Amino acid sequence: MRLNDRELKNRAQWEAAGIEIPRFDREAMVKTTLAAPEWVHFGAGNIFRVFPAALQQSLLEAGIEKTGIVMVAGRDGGIIEKVFRPCDNLTLGVTLKASGEIQKKVIASIAASFWMGNAEDFETLKRVFRSPSLKMASFTITEKGYNIKDGTGEFFPDAAADFAVGPVAAPQSYMGKIAALLYERFLAGKAGKALPLALVSMDNCSHNGDRLFASVDAFAAAWAEKALADKSFPGYIRDRNTVSFPWSMIDKITPGPDAGVKAMLEKTGFEDTVLYSKTTPAAPFVNAEEPQYLVIEDAFPAGRPALEKAGVIFTGRDTVDKVEKMKVCTCLNPLHTALAIFGCLLGYTRISEEMKNPDLVKLVEGIGYEGLPVVVDPGIISPQEFIEEVIKVRFPNPFMPDTPQRIASDSSQKIPIRFGETVKAYLASGALKMEDLRLIPLVLAAWVRYLLGIDDEGKPFTVSPDPLYPSLSLALAGITLGQKGPFHSVLEPILSNSKIFAVNLYEAGLGEKVEACFEELLAGPGAVAAALRKYVQ
Repeated sequence: MRLNDRELKNRAQWEAAGIEIPRFDREAMVKTTLAAPEWVHFGAGNIFRVFPAALQQSLLEAGIEKTGIVMVAGRDGGIIEKVFRPCDNLTLGVTLKASGEIQKKVIASIAASFWMGNAEDFETLKRVFRSPSLKMASFTITEKGYNIKDGTGEFFPDAAADFAVGPVAAPQSYMGKIAALLYERFLAGKAGKALPLALVSMDNCSHNGDRLFASVDAFAAAWAEKALADKSFPGYIRDRNTVSFPWSMIDKITPGPDAGVKAMLEKTGFEDTVLYSKTTPAAPFVNAEEPQYLVIEDAFPAGRPALEKAGVIFTGRDTVDKVEKMKVCTCLNPLHTALAIFGCLLGYTRISEEMKNPDLVKLVEGIGYEGLPVVVDPGIISPQEFIEEVIKVRFPNPFMPDTPQRIASDSSQKIPIRFGETVKAYLASGALKMEDLRLIPLVLAAWVRYLLGIDDEGKPFTVSPDPLYPSLSLALAGITLGQKGPFHSVLEPILSNSKIFAVNLYEAGLGEKVEACFEELLAGPGAVAAALRKYVQ
């Protein structure tokens, strides 16, 4: 049983395998989409394929929408050639429920897939962006995908080169390509009425729409200043009536392809389980948890799909901000990162296994409740109920193959939002006291301890990919397990870096506390577990 359009016609084999298949005319959907595309998505990752793409499928099956999604890979064209096109852009979504029930469904809403690094594909994307029918371009490219500067504030070489050559000369950087596609749309509407569009970041980062806008606007401004683009182009980008950059909050845990899920599918006769990995592992199937949330600022100058009928909450920017801060800064993401850091140090390979350790359960409960005082109830989702679902249902789900090693990736990019925003809120509060923060400083110290790549037994482990790891590991070189402090001269340049922690931890009154925690965590084998137990009591 192969995942392609031809084999979907044999409904009996899919039903026998317990796999739901699409209930709409896919051939007509593809034809309609290519003739008049409405939604293009950048990022071929798991969360998009099993969540937003599945939402659009439900609308197609209900007859509410007629077009599907044009999906674009940015940096890795191999995923298009190895995963998507051989399977006719289909995905098998596998939902692993906490009850043990497994739901399997073919997601068929992706009409076409392209790679921005392929010249022919990029020309096709230009035509898509010139199309008056296009309503939205969405993104799941991770937090670091919007960065056009390195840790020192200098532009990355590909971005700097794109600034110099302009939008027509085949930009090389990710954001340069996005800006160039927007320039195509600008030019297509310049002679008559401007063609509007919403650019919707669905990535887990604070004020994600602003981050996307800042990167795109930098290219528009540079090109206009150098006369490489029409001088009106920046105005087009900055006018919310023509181009909007809504904020959003997305939440659904989608680990990489799991070997157990792969074996289970193969037993049913499903053959397309080959894993592809250049950066992030991918396969024709995606395994994910059942809970999911998507809240988007309702700012769509060209209109949008009726995603509210599939469960998406559209609301105002202020409410999105409250929901995003609730989730990203307090009720889920900080807890996830804490489990990731301690999980790597304590030798765990599953998040669900960590939740059997009472000290780790107390840790995430404590971190959540340290942050709750600064959370503003968004009104549409209860922070208390949300955090209880995370701790009691989502993290302990034994059927979810999520790993601390996956969550630990790019931690330096996540810490300023997941912990720094709470620290800043405490600083700004007249009622809350910094000395009441006990577990957040412990986690920050544990992250620095984690960067040494030595676990609590003294064994080396591989630190997950992180853009700042090379420089941070160099700064920490020479520190060994069991070494006595003080470590101020080594830690001060790191802990005072507001780009990592959102604040200078010393100025916030936490630097010395983090140093003390670090020294405890480094005392010798077993010190991490001992310090954890001490602080959660």
